[in-house]
Amino acid sequence: MLIDTHCHLDAAEFAPDREAIFQDGVTAGVQAMVVPAVAAATFAEVRACCLAYPGCAPAYGIHPLYTPAAREEDLSTLRRWLAEERDGPLAPLAVGEIGLDLYVPELQQGEALARQQHFFAEQLQLAVEFDLPVILHVRRALDPILKQLRRYRPRGGIAHAFNGSRQQADEFIKLGFKLGFGGAMTFSGSTRIRELAATLPLEALVLETDAPDIPPAFLTAASPDRRNKPAYLPRFAALLAELRGMPTAELIAATGANARAALPGLAALASATPTTTPPTAST
Repeated sequence: MLIDTHCHLDAAEFAPDREAIFQDGVTAGVQAMVVPAVAAATFAEVRACCLAYPGCAPAYGIHPLYTPAAREEDLSTLRRWLAEERDGPLAPLAVGEIGLDLYVPELQQGEALARQQHFFAEQLQLAVEFDLPVILHVRRALDPILKQLRRYRPRGGIAHAFNGSRQQADEFIKLGFKLGFGGAMTFSGSTRIRELAATLPLEALVLETDAPDIPPAFLTAASPDRRNKPAYLPRFAALLAELRGMPTAELIAATGANARAALPGLAALASATPTTTPPTAST
């Protein structure tokens, strides 16, 4: 299966043409899309999106960039969504997108950093409580995240948009994580990412777009539409296969199997049908 393990199909950037974005992805061969939430206020939108588009499956979490506006009650909301949705037709695949971001200057210290750390730790505990994998945002924060993963020991998951060292990659793999590769890999100057893509164990790799974010190199400043899209995933697969010197079809089969291993709930996608009423995201 060609699986986009990180696609914000619910994003406002896709509001004008979401149906076309989804259909273009399907036409390109994408068979499943993982749609991670970024805030409690978006949980209902993520679920509605996954109900509307077959092959899409949700993850629920509070993104580190959204922690400044998050409330303590949002953690209770997340717990309730995980509890109420886990036996439904669209059971959450993971707790995510969660993690730490030490790239944005205003989030690197003081109260803002403390809030990031608090929400990350609390969500890792929820992942352990519900025996769910996690989808990690790891920008400039790989070592602090590894420290927390060793402390809480969730059941693995995906380190999205991985851009660390080989040593850090090996540590994530030891903890049961797959590493996501997508648009950043398309830039010829991304030598470290390309080296990792070419040399890491094949069983550690998954494909992603992070649509509409991380636009690939072939979308230039002059491109009329700079959004990343699920339809670009086959091009990412072909590039990853080229970097590894293997047939694209084999690469797609391997990364699809890796995605299903990282997120076991993907196996239930084919039988998912909307039969339950979602909880509200406001409490």
